[in-house]
Amino acid sequence: MLLRYARAAPVISVALIGPDGAGKSTISEQLGRQPMPAPVKRIYMGVNLEASGLMLPTTRLALAVKKARGRRSDMVAPGVTSPRATRNPARRAVRGGAQVLRLVLWLAEEWFRQLVAEYHRRRGAIVVFDRHFYADYYPFDPAADRRRSLTARVHGHLLQKAYPKPDLVICLDAPGSVLFDRKHEASAEWLEKRREQYLQLADVIPRFVVIDVDRPLAAVTRDVAAAITDFFEERRA
Repeated sequence: MLLRYARAAPVISVALIGPDGAGKSTISEQLGRQPMPAPVKRIYMGVNLEASGLMLPTTRLALAVKKARGRRSDMVAPGVTSPRATRNPARRAVRGGAQVLRLVLWLAEEWFRQLVAEYHRRRGAIVVFDRHFYADYYPFDPAADRRRSLTARVHGHLLQKAYPKPDLVICLDAPGSVLFDRKHEASAEWLEKRREQYLQLADVIPRFVVIDVDRPLAAVTRDVAAAITDFFEERRA
């Protein structure tokens, strides 16, 4: 019976996006305890790989090398080449090679998580992304101008043209000052700027829902679950 349901059910993916402190991880975990029309599979789609249970062996090796060098244990797609490296041809060549390698490793990580999501979708699960690469990188790579490095523009082009987008995007929204009071990990001004960037995605993502998170967690979780259920039923119909 479960197999028949999995074949008949619409397979959907949902991305929870928003600045730090919006409650993406907490709410995505809570959804598994809500009455949902299908099983929920949560997949972390952010750059803090230590928060994810999914990681390629090559990524684990790269992170181990970074830790051994005393650097941050995250991995992001390559960005702008520093002015210092640009002025020195030898440094520019080394930095360029490192950026290409980092881009290859990061693209492999992005597509690995997408393949895992597709596996669960085909088994009839509602895949809930905690963050999403397209949403997080959109202001920097997909929407970047030619002042960005070549690797950043390549990454942006692939996210824009090739990387699968979630069927539904739910933006967890609150003023930057509210989010700052929750975590104190970034300034209220920076959080407000990121909030505006996320809200601008409404112009480029067809199914985009904004939910106010300046409320009790239980109420926000119920609204998120209701938005997903409504979309699920709409797709089934």
